[in-house]
Amino acid sequence: MDKTMRTELPKLAFDDIPTPSADAVSITGLVKNHGRIEGYQLSDERIISRSEGVSMAKAGEIRGVGIAHRKDTEYLKTLPDDSETNNLSSLPTVKTGD
Repeated sequence: MDKTMRTELPKLAFDDIPTPSADAVSITGLVKNHGRIEGYQLSDERIISRSEGVSMAKAGEIRGVGIAHRKDTEYLKTLPDDSETNNLSSLPTVKTGD
């Protein structure tokens, strides 16, 4: 399978792939509770909820992600590329002040 097919075919699983703005941030860590992603740490050090992440991504404020859904829940998914290190599942879990 050529490179174009490896990156374009998986994009069919997305509901939306927003165009990031020039000042969009990236996700650098995951906030988890019992293994489930509940939020994200952003490159500007903010911690946001999963629903805030979806809203920000839709507005083009987060780069490198698209929106997908499972049942009635929307979530962020890494856009396919040739790097495994930037996949959400490869990011570290961050501790919150709770």
